[in-house]
Amino acid sequence: MEEHLSLKEKEQAEEAMIQQAFQELLTDYLATKHRKRVEIITKAFNFANQAHRGIKRRSGEPYIMHPIAVAKIVCNEIGLGSTSICAALLHDVVEDTDYTVEDIENIFGHKIAQIVDGLTKISGGIFGDRASAQAENFKKLLLTMSDDIRVILIKIADRLHNMRTLGSMLPNKQYKIAGETLYIYAPLAHRLGLNRIKTELENLSFKYEHPEEYAEIEKKLAATAAERDKVFQEFTAPIRAQLDKMGLQYHILARVKSIYSIWNKMQTKHVPFEEIYDILAVRIVFKPRNMEEELNDCFDIYVAISKIYKPHPDRLRDWVSHPKSNGYQALHVTLMANNGQWIEVQIRSERMDDVAEQGFAAHWKYKEGGGGEDEGELERWLHTIKEILDDPQPDAIDFLDTIKLNLFASEIFVFTPKGDLKTMPQDSTALDFAFSLHTDIGTHCIGAKVNHKLVPLSHRLNSGDQVEILTSKAQRIQPEWVGFVTTARAKAKITEILRKEEKINQQKGEALLNEFLQKEGVPVDASSVDRLTNLHNFHTPDELMAAIGSGKLVLGDADRNLFKEKQGKNWKKLLSFSFVKDNKEGKDTKEEPKQEGKPEKIDTKKILKLTEEAISKDYIMAECCHPIPGDDVLGYIDEHNRVIIHKRQCPVAVKLKSSYGNRIIATEWDTHKDLSFLVTIYVRGIDGVGVLNEVTQVISRQLNVNIRKLVIDAIDGIFEGKIQLYVHDVDDVRTICNNLKQVQNVKEVARVED
Repeated sequence: MEEHLSLKEKEQAEEAMIQQAFQELLTDYLATKHRKRVEIITKAFNFANQAHRGIKRRSGEPYIMHPIAVAKIVCNEIGLGSTSICAALLHDVVEDTDYTVEDIENIFGHKIAQIVDGLTKISGGIFGDRASAQAENFKKLLLTMSDDIRVILIKIADRLHNMRTLGSMLPNKQYKIAGETLYIYAPLAHRLGLNRIKTELENLSFKYEHPEEYAEIEKKLAATAAERDKVFQEFTAPIRAQLDKMGLQYHILARVKSIYSIWNKMQTKHVPFEEIYDILAVRIVFKPRNMEEELNDCFDIYVAISKIYKPHPDRLRDWVSHPKSNGYQALHVTLMANNGQWIEVQIRSERMDDVAEQGFAAHWKYKEGGGGEDEGELERWLHTIKEILDDPQPDAIDFLDTIKLNLFASEIFVFTPKGDLKTMPQDSTALDFAFSLHTDIGTHCIGAKVNHKLVPLSHRLNSGDQVEILTSKAQRIQPEWVGFVTTARAKAKITEILRKEEKINQQKGEALLNEFLQKEGVPVDASSVDRLTNLHNFHTPDELMAAIGSGKLVLGDADRNLFKEKQGKNWKKLLSFSFVKDNKEGKDTKEEPKQEGKPEKIDTKKILKLTEEAISKDYIMAECCHPIPGDDVLGYIDEHNRVIIHKRQCPVAVKLKSSYGNRIIATEWDTHKDLSFLVTIYVRGIDGVGVLNEVTQVISRQLNVNIRKLVIDAIDGIFEGKIQLYVHDVDDVRTICNNLKQVQNVKEVARVED
């Protein structure tokens, strides 16, 4: 009886917690400017609460707490209204319970049911053990975008809450989900203009994959906070005085670079934390005198603050006159502070700030019932994706890479010869521009004139360029064009046309090859084709036929001689060949079970210890990133059942986490400085007599490390080079880098990949 009571009390306490969480959601919703539709939200909550009753999350809390948390994010952080809040509350009902989309439609109407259906389609059991090829899910995700963009906004909110509660998951699941978040969801949030959410997703992913480095940067940020605050106060004091004099209503914020961005910059620029100078930025958010004056006010503020501090001539970014395709508007200017430091200032109106933080959702803010209003640029982006989706590309990873080209792109603005403005992704080439105008123009493009000067197809365009495309009917797509383009649309079109041409060439080649074999009296079979394929060093018969069909290969005497062997000799050769093959296959079948048995020993839920013996015998160190003891690493079971060890942030590993998350294993080093690993150290500095001698002395004498290769170049008084050497672990690398930094005139030292 007592036990029953305690269980009942527990249920009552849980119900009270659930009701309190829901009340918080309602309070938040009532504080927004949306139409107040409390009844339907309450109805959705009661329905979801009943449907999920008794189900727990991995953390032990009632499952309904997750949909409530997602609804709070949708309401507070993305700024959507009742339709989205209801859909967020109901988003797991169809997948996890016996209710159907029809049930939702009957109770809550078509719009909410449509969004819930979209969310159900793209949920791939991310936290379950079901094989979830996330790249395929991403395809589905994009397909649903066109129905209602709110599907994707709620999905991002769902992922954000999952990331906030990732601590209760197993380590291998944490890497999979964190990797997937960086690869798919953060770029998507960025593309939709959800700046704050993008930053948090990146930071949380980084925190779970590199906990030590995250903690170290966090500690350094805290240690330098007082100094940054002092700089901020001194820098903004004269700006405040000037804006007050202008009679503007405004507030000024200090924006600190995110931990993930700082780490990223440290990696790409090979600099320590202390040498990152743009950690602090300043944001001015003002209330326009009236909406017509909004743009003028931006520029007035810019002029006023430029009189106080000197602006950087190349760093004015005008997103006010030309908003980014995700709706972002602001004026960015970089000013020289009195302490000799460049500080970026972002000038935004309150409306621009809303759009910057909440992205496309800000456009819905006051028109929740209206559905998809005008999204111009987004529609064009979706159209590009639709075209790529319609192209039956077998490999989802290729698809993801193609999409990522567009997801991360910043925009440039180029003009047509008639002066029309076109928005293109950054790093677009003349050929990209040709394909953006029309596939036919791209296909027949022979060159371009940029600002009236002739340039090649691969020429990179810059903002403000005027571009004229030159075409010729005789021009055809060349295979090397794939390397000339960076946009998804152009890449997809070129590969599609090349594939079609290849098929035609293969058919032509097959006919010519059959004709040749018949003429020579050779049997037209796979064996004859294979012999010719090997003779000409092709990988597959298809490649051979395409080469014959395109005229790159003409069959002649060498091919005739191959078949001019006596029949007996030929038989003998064929017989001996087949025996060898049988023998080989026999060997394979003996070995196969041994290979297949290997992953059964590996429990993907446990952390795999990387010992000296295992590294030497069982595991493969990835060639792409050369991990060494002390690096943050993970394991991947490949299709041949081998365990390959990658650094967690290696680009290849990032792809694997997103697409083969169930094959990822959490790993940790258990080595004792017995094995040696090859690493490459990059050094750069001021050239002078004896510098090289000093560098090698530090490595070989002081640290007793074996140098394998040393390449140094000196140009115009600056030397730079790469040193390959053998080390035991990351500590050795750290010691070497620190000691080399002590050498006078050495200015930069970093471990690099090759």
